[in-house]
Amino acid sequence: MSKVIEVPVGKRSLKYRFFEILPLLLSAAMIALLFILSAINPVLASAYLLVIVIMSFVKAIGVAVRTIQGYKLLKRGMKVNWSKRLNDLEDAAASYDRLVGTKSDAYDHKQHLRNLCMVAAAEEGYFPKPSSIYHAVIVTMYNETLDVLAPTFESLANVDYPKERMIVVLAYEERGGEAAEKVAMTLQKNYGKRFGTFLMSKHPDGLKHEVIGKGGNITYAGKLLKKYVKEQKMRFSDVIVTTLDSDNRPHKCYFDQVAYEYIVHEDRKRLSYQPVSLFTNNIWDAPAVTRVIASTNSFWNIICAMRPHALRNFASHSQPLDALVEMNFWSTRTIVEDGHQYWRSYLYFDGDYEVLPIRAPIYQDAVLSDTFWKTLKAQWVQLRRWDYGASDVAYVGDNLFSKKRTAPILGLFPKFIRLLDGHVTLAATAPIVMFGGWVPMLFSVHSRDLVSHNLPTVVGCVEAVAALGIFISLILSIKMLPPKPAKYRNSRKFMMVLQWAISPIISIIYSSFCAFYSQFRLASGFYMEKFDVTDKAVKK
Repeated sequence: MSKVIEVPVGKRSLKYRFFEILPLLLSAAMIALLFILSAINPVLASAYLLVIVIMSFVKAIGVAVRTIQGYKLLKRGMKVNWSKRLNDLEDAAASYDRLVGTKSDAYDHKQHLRNLCMVAAAEEGYFPKPSSIYHAVIVTMYNETLDVLAPTFESLANVDYPKERMIVVLAYEERGGEAAEKVAMTLQKNYGKRFGTFLMSKHPDGLKHEVIGKGGNITYAGKLLKKYVKEQKMRFSDVIVTTLDSDNRPHKCYFDQVAYEYIVHEDRKRLSYQPVSLFTNNIWDAPAVTRVIASTNSFWNIICAMRPHALRNFASHSQPLDALVEMNFWSTRTIVEDGHQYWRSYLYFDGDYEVLPIRAPIYQDAVLSDTFWKTLKAQWVQLRRWDYGASDVAYVGDNLFSKKRTAPILGLFPKFIRLLDGHVTLAATAPIVMFGGWVPMLFSVHSRDLVSHNLPTVVGCVEAVAALGIFISLILSIKMLPPKPAKYRNSRKFMMVLQWAISPIISIIYSSFCAFYSQFRLASGFYMEKFDVTDKAVKK
């Protein structure tokens, strides 16, 4: 555990502070540079703007293509009988003899045969048996109602994986008060006997050096799980831990697929397993603004699954218990413990760590509160918390430029640049593309510079072509919709199409402003040290 590098408590070093300021500095510089170049030479400013617009256009086309590819792979992965494939590994030699020579268009059928051959050829005990693998599921809650949590537990009770080999840990907060205690007890009563083991973890309030957030809660629950597994004389390496938020509903094949991938990968301890988060549970109930954001986030998660080299832990994910025990579980010092867990694991394992995409979704809620205005505020709270992932820039940068660094620089440096670039472009690109075409023209209002004067038209044409990405998003969002509730008329479907007209405005107000807000908090040292739980409401 001495290798674990934690987020600093209290005063940061000058180097750490530099990297905390860097995202805001670069984001503001991207926008300021357009004005500076316009004052010096409008033509040069126009060239700078066109580079950004064209790069955004290329990315938009890439996003559209990868979203389509990723969605097709996700659908194929969901159709596979992962329970059967997992059972095939129990006697890999016999399964291989039975299946070799057979043809199938099922997802990764040939890879399945190669896996069976590899497991069959290995010495006894080198690969774990499916019958020895347990899934531990930590479900977190704070002040959510039974209406939100019950469907989550119902979905867990209906997965394909054998329930007798599932350990469910309900991690609730002491600060949730009597109401949370009552909900927790009701869940234990209703679902306790539907799993092999049902544990209750009550996270104490005000533990030293903990921010108020999910990281402390799941770490406390993880330590309780560790104690239980030890008492049962089970091996930590036989337990895969999955963390779920209160509204997360895993696809029925998720745990089978994770167990399968865990068994067939020899470096299983240094892997985590990332499902595709789809924000569709209550998509029909949510207002247009949060529907667009939820759909966009779903698309982004589909795209990330297509880029394993850049994949990070997000929201719900799975990791073996032996790795978590070594690392002392998750960070209790950050409000973005999911994405931070990637960097924590990467540095702990000296760069020998990867996130494996799982072709199965975990369904989550779009942001929805009691009223429309509360919903808009709740969406802002959620996105600013996600964007506070910019805090990882300092965490990674401080370790990258350290004499004590153990991860190879050729692996860590490109990852650091991608991390920094992602947060900077998130903040700066949307306002530049939306309004930047007018800046060089305003500075050259008295000149005859045709380039600057025609720039808004040129940018508008490029944006019109880039709207192809929005059109593809529209089509996919319709295809991904769950069945329409009977309480809504067919006109609701029409609104699901019209909503995409406001996506450019949303990208400014929510994506850009939230990113700048979080970066400002980080740069000013006014740290976000409280996990503001997103409101969750259920429309009946």
